[in-house]
Amino acid sequence: MNKEKQVIDFISNWLLSYADKAKVNGFIIGISGGIDSALTSTLCALTGKKVVAVTMPIRQTKAEFDRANEHIAWLLERFPNVETHTIDLTETFTVLENTLPNQTAEHFLAMANTRSRLRMTTLYALGQTYGLLVAGTGNKIEDFGVGFFTKYGDGGVDLSPIADLTKTQVFELSKSLNIVDSIQSAAPTDGLWEDGRSDEDQIGATYPELEWAMDFKGDSSTLTTRQSEVLSIYTKFNSANKHKMQAIPVCILPDSLKV
Repeated sequence: MNKEKQVIDFISNWLLSYADKAKVNGFIIGISGGIDSALTSTLCALTGKKVVAVTMPIRQTKAEFDRANEHIAWLLERFPNVETHTIDLTETFTVLENTLPNQTAEHFLAMANTRSRLRMTTLYALGQTYGLLVAGTGNKIEDFGVGFFTKYGDGGVDLSPIADLTKTQVFELSKSLNIVDSIQSAAPTDGLWEDGRSDEDQIGATYPELEWAMDFKGDSSTLTTRQSEVLSIYTKFNSANKHKMQAIPVCILPDSLKV
């Protein structure tokens, strides 16, 4: 058995065990058309538990929406335990956008994160209806390296099956599982921008570069110009997004003030 198959079996067995102990029916996952949600939904489907795959377009690019539907069709062909919903949140998002103050509605990053939080709310509403856990799709670099996720959006999940995998490993496992070619070859994107900008466009570095930076423990004086740049990018994101990656700060009262 090759290493990829061992990892696939380990994660799917972990998911199955967790669901059984939690006494739930299975998992619900938002399908974006990207590699992370494709892998996560496949690993969940391999458990044999009920899986609900949900697309939630909000002014989505056609390419992203088409890839999401192509993956769902691929899942439905292979797994009888998979069901699907398409919940178009565009109108809901537009109503909220028109209700908010103009300064907020015109703040691109605030509204991009609002899209993610609407999707999280939708997944939890459906998940509670069917007795399902919300499966997260964040990988190790996003969740613990640069904090490239929305707090209480795609970061609002019940469990994280692939959060100990680098993006490189995500691609390797996806290839091993024969996930659709269009998703394997697509540039990674968070799907929160109408112009379809990629993760690399937003971060300024590729995932392999960020993986290198996350593991770097050497002498920075020996680095090339690009390596120094990448390390600086990684450090900047890691520092700025600590609030996402650490537990919520709690003000602990001294004993003298406790009742």
